[in-house]
Amino acid sequence: MTTVSGTTDDPMVSVVIPTYQRMDVLPEVLDAVESQRGAPPFEIVVVDDGSEDDTRAFLAARRFAVPARVLCQENRGPAAARNAGVRAAAGRWLAFLGDDTVPTSGWLARHMAAHGARGGGEELAVIGYTRWHPRVRTTRFLRYINEYGLQFGYRLIEDPDDVPFNFFYTSNLSLHRARLLDHPFDERFPYPAWEDIEASYRLARATPPQRLVYEPGAVVLHDHPTDLSRFMARQEKAGYSAVVFYRLHQELGTFLGVGPDGPPPLPSIRQQRRRERLARALQNLPVRTPRLWEEVLRFHYIAGLHRAWREGAGSELTPAEVATGIRSGRRPADQENEP
Repeated sequence: MTTVSGTTDDPMVSVVIPTYQRMDVLPEVLDAVESQRGAPPFEIVVVDDGSEDDTRAFLAARRFAVPARVLCQENRGPAAARNAGVRAAAGRWLAFLGDDTVPTSGWLARHMAAHGARGGGEELAVIGYTRWHPRVRTTRFLRYINEYGLQFGYRLIEDPDDVPFNFFYTSNLSLHRARLLDHPFDERFPYPAWEDIEASYRLARATPPQRLVYEPGAVVLHDHPTDLSRFMARQEKAGYSAVVFYRLHQELGTFLGVGPDGPPPLPSIRQQRRRERLARALQNLPVRTPRLWEEVLRFHYIAGLHRAWREGAGSELTPAEVATGIRSGRRPADQENEP
């Protein structure tokens, strides 16, 4: 199903939102996009990635206050949903949101101002700042993964005008549409992990190379409650997807933590169990234990590497596929659109 609401004559920006079963927050995201202040002409492109709840009916019945396109597809994961949104978009520029990231009122204006202030070239991509929604009970663990750890890590950005490719976060990102038409997201990743960073890596090597900058004033509010256990499961999936990334770009082995002989040895399971018990006992207390958190999460990442290596993840890719970037559109094993 594809529906169009209102006129879509020459929007400057298309706000692309892939969604999968997030009716608890998606209406708030859409309301917030429609309420943007000071933004250039824009449209909304929502791609329902095979939701099995009321998402499709909600989107079909919703009266949009701005030009909008609604697309529905079978569940294929966020990479395929973003690619569908890019193809359907009418704007020269794209702004990506997660279906659980609620933009503040000046979000889009700040993104476009950042492009203008830095020359507005097609090679420029801008990430904004994502903080936890006020509804989320923010523990020290959540603050750590957002600012210093594996969720985003904004405090690790040394130069906002020269941001490494691995900060390419599609929950709060803007760039020129032509770039992603030429270098779309690879749909072969089995989980929603690494597929955006892999696209960023290709864009950084393209001609002209991508320039990624950080605009902290472009703020969205992340309504995705999590805890240590949930994040451990996420890291295991990230490790699995990292092997697919490695098969595509073996020169990134050190960065991804895997090499020609496979992943590093799995740390002691007995020691890991002790660390997890301690980390769980402390996670809701007013204490900050970054080294403990990193060790616990690293174990699960390496476990994911081992599972993927054992199962041969990505080994079906032919040299021609790796060289040309041919995409299979394979259905992902995990349906949750994690930012």
